[in-house]
Amino acid sequence: PSHSMFSTPIGLLEFVAQLRELSGGKPVGFKLCIGYPAEFFAICKAMLKTGITPDFITIDGGEGGTGAAPIEFTNSVGTPLKDGLILVHNALRGVGLRKDIRLIASGKILSAFHMFRVLALGADTINVARAMMFALGCIQARRCDSNTCPTGIATQNPIYFKALDVPQKAERVAHYHAEMIRNLLELVAIAGLDSPEDILPQHVYRRVSNEATKTYGDIYPIIEEGALLAGTDDVLPPAIRADWQRADASCWQM
Repeated sequence: PSHSMFSTPIGLLEFVAQLRELSGGKPVGFKLCIGYPAEFFAICKAMLKTGITPDFITIDGGEGGTGAAPIEFTNSVGTPLKDGLILVHNALRGVGLRKDIRLIASGKILSAFHMFRVLALGADTINVARAMMFALGCIQARRCDSNTCPTGIATQNPIYFKALDVPQKAERVAHYHAEMIRNLLELVAIAGLDSPEDILPQHVYRRVSNEATKTYGDIYPIIEEGALLAGTDDVLPPAIRADWQRADASCWQM
């Protein structure tokens, strides 16, 4: 798959700059699901070379997708959200640009704990679609692309969309959102924190075997700010070092 407006990492950022200029300075970013990690490092090198940075990057997970997506794509194509998010977070930290770019996490986030988890891995904010669709009445009929959604959500056919009671469903979605936020703040409080901004990887534990649990801080180590620019390759995880060396701002490559 390709884009008609650019064909290189530098071209992507030049397109971001063009959109920002044409919109009168409005925030501009892009959304991606991580495939080959070296390609995102190539975007980082392009940021350094051009001086152009997006205002935000939305990281989708391989577990995301719509009911219109081919079934083989869901959970099979692209890096899972947690791994993709920490890679982008680390890459931007490594080139000293993390403070300038907001990260949005997206990909099968259904509960307050799911939100807590991605905030711990570096997300600044979160996109939630699937959960809100459930609150709206989605039954996952997988007819999003056929204009025959039986619940009236993903269709413009009056035979079907009249089934959607907008005032009632809007209230349900609002309640779901409010409860997710309330539950998130309860998790923040029970962790002894003052704000979601204080959530760190070590606040989340994951069982890794029958005998052991590890924190996200152990599973997903965070690299030092500017580490990719410091020339001290020995402090970088081997995979990150190899992808950084392979990346090229002028082309997409594995």
